[in-house]
Amino acid sequence: MRLPNVQKALVEEKKISGYLLNAAHPDGTGKARFFRSLGFTTENWKQFADALIKHAIQNHIAEVVESSYGRRYTVVGELMTPSGQIPIVQTVWIVEKGRPHPRLITAYPAKRIR
Repeated sequence: MRLPNVQKALVEEKKISGYLLNAAHPDGTGKARFFRSLGFTTENWKQFADALIKHAIQNHIAEVVESSYGRRYTVVGELMTPSGQIPIVQTVWIVEKGRPHPRLITAYPAKRIR
């Protein structure tokens, strides 16, 4: 099963620059170190957003969880990176109640880099 409406998936700049690549964020330090080591930068945040959407398009859903906010999807698979390394990454998306498209919640490494 694939992420619904993945072609219209939303990855906000603040999610990339303010969280996933922000070494000063209290919950994002390890993620920032990991994703920066793969060549992603805040200056080219759109490149990272595009890679995350491509990740969701190319990989299957591993888990679906219903919540009071909507349906949350976890996608696991390879992520193409600027460095050429291909890590296995988990991305978490939500399709909020009353909204048609998924929005990125978070991303993190799932396994070691090949």
